[in-house]
Amino acid sequence: MSEELAGLTVGLIGAGNISRIHAASWKAVGARVLVYSLEGAEELAQKYGLEVVASREELLAAVEFVDIVTPSATHKEITLAAIEAGRNVICEKPLTLTASDSHEVIDAAAAAGVRLYPAHVVRWFPAYKAAYDAIQAGRIGEVAVARFYRQASSPAGAGWYRDVARSGGVIMDLMVHDLDQARWLCGEVTTVYAVQNPPTVDGVSPVNVAAHVTLTHESGAISHCRATWGATGTTFQTGFSVAGSSGVLKFKSDADTGYKEELQNGATAGDLLIPESALGESPYLTQLRELAIGLRGGPEPRVVASDGATAVYLAEAARASMESGQPIDMKTFVSTGAVA
Repeated sequence: MSEELAGLTVGLIGAGNISRIHAASWKAVGARVLVYSLEGAEELAQKYGLEVVASREELLAAVEFVDIVTPSATHKEITLAAIEAGRNVICEKPLTLTASDSHEVIDAAAAAGVRLYPAHVVRWFPAYKAAYDAIQAGRIGEVAVARFYRQASSPAGAGWYRDVARSGGVIMDLMVHDLDQARWLCGEVTTVYAVQNPPTVDGVSPVNVAAHVTLTHESGAISHCRATWGATGTTFQTGFSVAGSSGVLKFKSDADTGYKEELQNGATAGDLLIPESALGESPYLTQLRELAIGLRGGPEPRVVASDGATAVYLAEAARASMESGQPIDMKTFVSTGAVA
């Protein structure tokens, strides 16, 4: 354990898919981890050497801060409970399912003197961080056009993902990573235009669906994001192309680098965990270490609560654009608080 994280006790709330890599990451930094979940806590604890507690209240009383890895629709309520208990919070993306709810939890944290960080792990993936650094250094000049894509085997064939009121659909659940990246790399957004095929009907997402969102940025840059919940067996892929006035940055996760991994057990079953690479430290570990140091009063991490809220705001605007068939002006768009 690093000196900055000595004596750390973390409360992990949730025991689903993403909890596994969070649990492994906390153990890798030497933390003591307590876990509470309505289901799966015992199995998770046995696999990663965690301690199971009987209630959320017991967990909140015993830990330094919480790491929320529950289904998206529960993030607001659990975050507010942790804030009320005076605990700092790391919350898996999306921070909440509406921008108004995100601002509610941010305001509550500020009033309580509690720190709140959303886990937008793509900011810690080396290719995306390298692109950010190159843009900040002016290596491609002024950004003009950017494209981002992300696809995975759909999780919507079973469970809660198909219920848009619980998952937010493919844009809020999957594309939210690239909406955050588009803003991080290209700057603040002025307009949002979105289409999805097939459409969501009566709050039920299609099992297999693709969404496209076009963003105009204050700088004049234009970015396009595509997210796909594909057929069972679809290989997880992600990538980007960012063109500037004097250069282009490109990345494809499936590019031939001369090194190939087949490490994603269960990926064909709708597992949306973003794949890691064995070539370096896990970005999930790097992320959680940086966030934890920030919670202890260290340097501010590369993502803060307002970034999580803005990503949700952009996803919510995309849904409004799909419903109206018109571009959304972000200067006048107001979060309705409606999830679906």
